[in-house]
Amino acid sequence: MIGKRRPLGKSLYDIKIGDTCSRTTRMNDRDLLLYLGLTDDANPLYLQHDYASLTPYKQPIVPSVMLYGMVSSLVSMELPGPGSHIIHHEMVFPRAVYHNSEVDISLEVIAIDESNQCLAMNVLAKDEEGEVVLNGKLYVTPAHKPNTLTAQSLENFF
Repeated sequence: MIGKRRPLGKSLYDIKIGDTCSRTTRMNDRDLLLYLGLTDDANPLYLQHDYASLTPYKQPIVPSVMLYGMVSSLVSMELPGPGSHIIHHEMVFPRAVYHNSEVDISLEVIAIDESNQCLAMNVLAKDEEGEVVLNGKLYVTPAHKPNTLTAQSLENFF
């Protein structure tokens, strides 16, 4: 990835209110363990079946922030895409997500603020049973496409 040029995502002017994207992801143990190892998070609620069985959840759950990471990835890679950045988020997680379950995450553009080069998006995630597991709003700055002679001439070097 380093040194490799990636095409930028949509600019603010390429996006319309009502634009959507979605992704379905299985919350597999490999990804969960990679996340927990990377963050040095050893919460027994996420890892230990014997502990989790004594809680209201009855089995290990997926960390909420890992779900947020999947939302961030959808913004960064799909809508608006590479070069975008979440500047504010408001999310609630009304229901736990369990290991090996599928989660469907959807984004929808609900407002565009040209003066601040920002857009607002609704985010909604549902589990396999169709229950809402994440609901919220994001504010995102889309990719800024360089429009200078220097940036255009650098295209030849990537």
